[in-house]
Amino acid sequence: MTRRFLLSESKLEESAAIALLDDSRSGGIVTFVGRVRDHARGRAVSLLEYEAYPEMVERVFEQIAGEAKARYAIDDVVVHHRVGTLKVGEVSVVIAVSAEHRAAAFDACRYVIDELKARAPIWKKEHGPGGALWIDERP
Repeated sequence: MTRRFLLSESKLEESAAIALLDDSRSGGIVTFVGRVRDHARGRAVSLLEYEAYPEMVERVFEQIAGEAKARYAIDDVVVHHRVGTLKVGEVSVVIAVSAEHRAAAFDACRYVIDELKARAPIWKKEHGPGGALWIDERP
């Protein structure tokens, strides 16, 4: 993967996102890796399905990254998100932020994941013993 903002049906790798942030100005890189867990909202989860509006997602990722750069003293941002069916334990999202100092990288990374969940046109369906349930994580 060579793109900073990516929606993919393929497995995501944290190391691939980090490799895109190779900049000697940056003293630190902070990553967030979201994985499918085996439970949510008091019920068992066997798998997740992600659907998205691909024509918009990468633009929203880029917009959020631009906002993070304007708010925090960071060098760069990478956002990769899966679509399709994911099993428990699989990586659903990778966010990587580089900065000269760690505090800005941590703050920006949290901003990016929170804004992604609130604004990106990505929808999640949880499957479990009681059937499937669409989840709205927007505030």
